[in-house]
Amino acid sequence: MRLFSPDGKLYRGMVKLTEAVGINLLWILFSLPVVTFGASTAAAFSVLMKLVKDEEGHVAQDFLAAFRANLKQGIAMSFINLVCIAAVYLDIRIMDAAEENSFVFLIIAVVAGYVFIFSLLYAYPLIVRYENTVLNTLRNSFRISMRYFLRSLGAVILAAMEIFLFVFNYTTLFIGLFFGGSVVMGTISLFANAVFEDIEKNTPEAVKR
Repeated sequence: MRLFSPDGKLYRGMVKLTEAVGINLLWILFSLPVVTFGASTAAAFSVLMKLVKDEEGHVAQDFLAAFRANLKQGIAMSFINLVCIAAVYLDIRIMDAAEENSFVFLIIAVVAGYVFIFSLLYAYPLIVRYENTVLNTLRNSFRISMRYFLRSLGAVILAAMEIFLFVFNYTTLFIGLFFGGSVVMGTISLFANAVFEDIEKNTPEAVKR
């Protein structure tokens, strides 16, 4: 039957699902030392940005190559992620403990969260696609997010919905351990690819790696 042939939709879908599981497990494994979380995330995005465009590749080999290539910047991104999370968490704790001016701390948390989310939204796709410093990558991620605000907001909302579904209960959390990260990063990769292609079409000097 054509449905089960290598050119059939079911076969291609199963192959992609298998690759998504492989990427997710590699991402979790290489993120375990914590400091390598950034490099592991960059490697996952490197593979997923090709996968969502139906580009051929070898998941494990491509992941390991991207992990090594982005190790230095990835470690820096790991610390930046931790600082961002800690800053928002600390502000929320202060807000809960404050008897006065708690609204001020709420505003600070919302603004900080907004800046952090959009500064990080395209950061990893940018790292694997363009040569730049970490700080410039974060700045460019925020600028691109503001330039393509509706698309970027859509990516954030969709990714947030996917995360909510995967942590909804123990069953969905168990399923998420196998391909939840790949789904969320794959969604962001779809948006990132579309945005980057639009930028490159209108900005010839934007040079990919």
